[in-house]
Order: sequence, then C-alpha cells, then structure tokens
Amino acid sequence: MMRFLSVTFVVLLIDGMAGSTARAEQSLQDLLAIQLRAQGYTCDKPLKAERDDKLSKPDNEAWTLTCSNATYRVTRVPDLAAKVEKVEEGKEQGK
Repeated sequence: MMRFLSVTFVVLLIDGMAGSTARAEQSLQDLLAIQLRAQGYTCDKPLKAERDDKLSKPDNEAWTLTCSNATYRVTRVPDLAAKVEKVEEGKEQGK
C-alpha cells in the first residue's frame, strides 16, 4: 500500500511539473491583461506576453502584451500603476 502511494505521488509531482511552464506563461499574460483593464485599457483576449530585455531594468519590467484587439507595451514598477503604451500596428517594438 505504501509503495502504491509513493508511486502515485511521484507521478502526480512529475505531471504537475510538466504543465507548470504553460500555466505560468498563461498566468502572466492574464495578469498583465487584468492590470491593463483595471487601468481602463481594453484587452479582449490576451494572446502573448513577451519580456522586453532592452527596456527592462531591476524592479522595472517591460513587457509587450498582444491581445486579440490591440498590442500594448507595459512597464511595471512595484507598488505603482503600470505605464502603458498602445503599439501601432505595423511598427516594430523598440525601433
């Protein structure tokens, strides 16, 4: 009985670890979309969140959030509202 429980625990642990990266990435874009909506921006469906390493600094992260209706550049600083810029279609970020 104890051996069965140990094997079950290991299988559940490995299964949980395998899906954690996808859930973390999904959670990030969802959290950014929630923050945008709280600040009055429209993000119908968050599709992708990419960190902008050129604009990011310690305690000042920059992200590009692609939603189904628009793309935003979001700069987050702890305990402050995010700085949000709508990225025009056809323009590349950072150029």
